[in-house]
Amino acid sequence: MNFQPLGKRILVERVEETKTTASGIIIPDNAKEKPLSGKTLAVSSEVECVKTGDTVVFGKYAGTEITLDAKQYLVLNLDDVLGVIK
Repeated sequence: MNFQPLGKRILVERVEETKTTASGIIIPDNAKEKPLSGKTLAVSSEVECVKTGDTVVFGKYAGTEITLDAKQYLVLNLDDVLGVIK
């Protein structure tokens, strides 16, 4: 994949959440919401506070979804990132 975000943007791959609850109930795919966290795959040269490989948390409707190499990714503005999970 050759993608370099421009401006203050990052490329994120959503982290899939578990498919069962703590009590063992299986959650069907159509009942799950999209994850609100993801792993950073590429970072613009203008972004200093987030690095490639960081796990970030973002808003529910943040970013623009794109498809690269038949996989779904999310391009986020730095302003859409709520925090970094350490």
